[in-house]
Amino acid sequence: MAETRERRAGRAADTVVRSLSEKIQSGEYSDGTPLPPERLLMEEFGISRTVVREAVQSLSKQGLLEARPRHRPIVRKPGYDAAISAMESVVHHLLNNSGGVKNLFDTRILVEGALVRQAAQQARKDDIAALKAALEANQVAIDDSEEFYRTDRAFHALLYEIPRNPVLPALHKAYVTWLAPQWSRMPRLPERNRANFEAHERIFDAILMRDPDAAETALRTHLEEAWDQVCQTFGDDL
Repeated sequence: MAETRERRAGRAADTVVRSLSEKIQSGEYSDGTPLPPERLLMEEFGISRTVVREAVQSLSKQGLLEARPRHRPIVRKPGYDAAISAMESVVHHLLNNSGGVKNLFDTRILVEGALVRQAAQQARKDDIAALKAALEANQVAIDDSEEFYRTDRAFHALLYEIPRNPVLPALHKAYVTWLAPQWSRMPRLPERNRANFEAHERIFDAILMRDPDAAETALRTHLEEAWDQVCQTFGDDL
């Protein structure tokens, strides 16, 4: 009997998920607005609070809702950010496997290696100006490790924006989120910050000189050295 009730609850939740998903995608529920209160959803669909919460959890996993403790869920219109965010729980599980972090970081090297090559060949004047400004901000922050970390991310983020492909900035946000547990605990010393700044400078100079080979070499060397620092901090089994 209990199993039958659970099956019925699951089917009811699936119906609610489909209906709410359609309302989000059609714009009836606007991006950034709270989902109607649980009480109203219970009345609208004739369901229990448990079924509402099951449906909300499913929509959150799909990236269509942003669930917040003690607050109504926020509607998120489907987009590349939502699509990549929907993978977050699976990726975090994979990162706990031996070699999981290294596998993810290797994909970042591949992606950014291609991005700096493209930047060296196709970056526009405004792209170069933005990279230069980010590099200067990075240099100013060398003695402030928290600010340096922020400007470090900002410099790399620009590489994902240069191709004008909306998938890529969403991918950068995902890398930052997925790798944050390791990167946020890295020792942050001015000497290490300076070394990272100088690596960014070499990447920028190669892009400025329109040399894709030098840009990729500088980027790969930078990230491989960053990985060595991670291994020195946490060991090799990542």
